[in-house]
Amino acid sequence: MNDPNRQLARFLSRAEKLLERIEPLLPPASSIPDWNAAIAFRWRRHGSTGYLQPITRPSTIRLHDLHDIDEQKRRIDVNTRQFLDAQPANNVLLTGTRGSGKSSLIKALLNEYAPRGLRVIEVEKSDLVDLPDIVELIDGRPEHFIIFCDDLSFDAGDATFKALKVVLDGSMASTPDNALLYATSNRRHLMPEYFEENLESKRVGDEIHPGEAVEEKISLSERFGLWLSFYPFDQDAYLNIVAHWLKSFGCGEKEIARAERDALNWALLRGSRSGRVAWQFAKDWAGTHQHKPVRTKRSK
Repeated sequence: MNDPNRQLARFLSRAEKLLERIEPLLPPASSIPDWNAAIAFRWRRHGSTGYLQPITRPSTIRLHDLHDIDEQKRRIDVNTRQFLDAQPANNVLLTGTRGSGKSSLIKALLNEYAPRGLRVIEVEKSDLVDLPDIVELIDGRPEHFIIFCDDLSFDAGDATFKALKVVLDGSMASTPDNALLYATSNRRHLMPEYFEENLESKRVGDEIHPGEAVEEKISLSERFGLWLSFYPFDQDAYLNIVAHWLKSFGCGEKEIARAERDALNWALLRGSRSGRVAWQFAKDWAGTHQHKPVRTKRSK
């Protein structure tokens, strides 16, 4: 007959191993995070429960790492400093070509102003319906929070589209003074636009009034007070960004000049001259030539 004590010990051991495997899948006991654990957080869902997860290794990119977007950088920097100074500030929509530094600009702002109490909460598009819950968690906190949604776009009939409209500028409850929404998108009006929608436009006197479908799309982007547009880089701007990142990996001026032709061919193969492509080339070149970075970087 088996020893009951041994059976109990075996059972407890198996139970502990099972709990160790299940525990990472469970949400925290409270949706309120340890605010001192991180400067950036990610909104996560587990079933019907949402909670803020600290991001323990945020991007290290800085504002001076971002080149050839000086006007966009200046305008969002001014808006963010107004926000931190408890002055009127706008929600921001950053739109334009992929890889041009839109999301990197948000990350760089966090690193610049985290000592002044700036925090970022990253929210997936599908979770934007939870914005009222997120706002409730941060209301009254001494920090200032940028609620960040990357690559924001909607399909026709997307329920999240109208939910975001209400949160931005249509709810009876006002957004607290310590929260702003910064979003990036490849689409200026956040939704696909079709040729036949232009046929709905009407002439009223000497004015052209867009149709209902166009008005619906414009109405969301207009709720962002500040629009920043990003455009493809020309060859000189692209090579300037390549040079910056190669310097960060310890490459000298002669080596940077020697790398230009390869950098242009790299962009040609990728079909894009963007900041992201420049960063990827610099990593490849530095790795191939066994350079060590001057300081650790994160991708644009």
